[in-house]
Amino acid sequence: MTLGFIGTGALTSAIVTGLRSLEETPLPVLLSPRNRDIAADLASRHADVRVAADNQAVLDGCDTVMLAIRPQIARDVLSRLRFRHDHHVVSLIATLSREDIAALVAPANEVTRALPMPMIARRQGATIVCPPDPRMAAFFGKLGGVVEVETAREFDALSVVTATYASHFRYLDTIHAWLKGHGVPDAKGRDYIATLYKALAHAPDMTPEADFMDLSKDYATRGGINEQVLDDLTGAGVFEQLAQSLDGVHRRIAGTPDPAAEH
Repeated sequence: MTLGFIGTGALTSAIVTGLRSLEETPLPVLLSPRNRDIAADLASRHADVRVAADNQAVLDGCDTVMLAIRPQIARDVLSRLRFRHDHHVVSLIATLSREDIAALVAPANEVTRALPMPMIARRQGATIVCPPDPRMAAFFGKLGGVVEVETAREFDALSVVTATYASHFRYLDTIHAWLKGHGVPDAKGRDYIATLYKALAHAPDMTPEADFMDLSKDYATRGGINEQVLDDLTGAGVFEQLAQSLDGVHRRIAGTPDPAAEH
């Protein structure tokens, strides 16, 4: 397999970096020159990674192509390219349906959607693949976990989870800022928070029979300080607002109208 990328941004860089950390024969990779700095850096650091003259040259030189371009420009970029019927197209564009992509890359008749995350560079996290695809499951399985799904509905719902990363780190930053305001040195507070939350991330694996609400109850000792903060946030409607935000992201990804806009 020769792997090509249309679009050379952070996600392409993460996938290539993860691939090159594997102890096996390097997979030939052909990069779009669109982001010349990232493409040139990857080609200079890794064997068998080349920068093509343009996007069409990527297609002409590969059999599997990953679409890693922004949704705002995807239709314009893809409509200018000539795909072959034997191309395996893997779309990393979260907000375009498989049907939309298939129409843009015809006559290519094998189209897979996938949603890897930047931590794939360290072979961590999980990639959603739809529909189930043995080759892509094996490919992304080497770079972390894989979740294969049957329907676009399930893919779209799982995709919404990825919209919560920035809020997670803002939550940690609020705690960090509070510590600094109470005289804890910057580095010491950051290290302590990172260590605690890294350990908390393993809690679901340590107790696989427990769901997240069970874990919340386990940590919210009656009359304790965890219960106090949980009650404060619940009373302020924080978790209700989170659910509403997830609904809004889902409408955006799935392309469904906002019910509030209809009234």
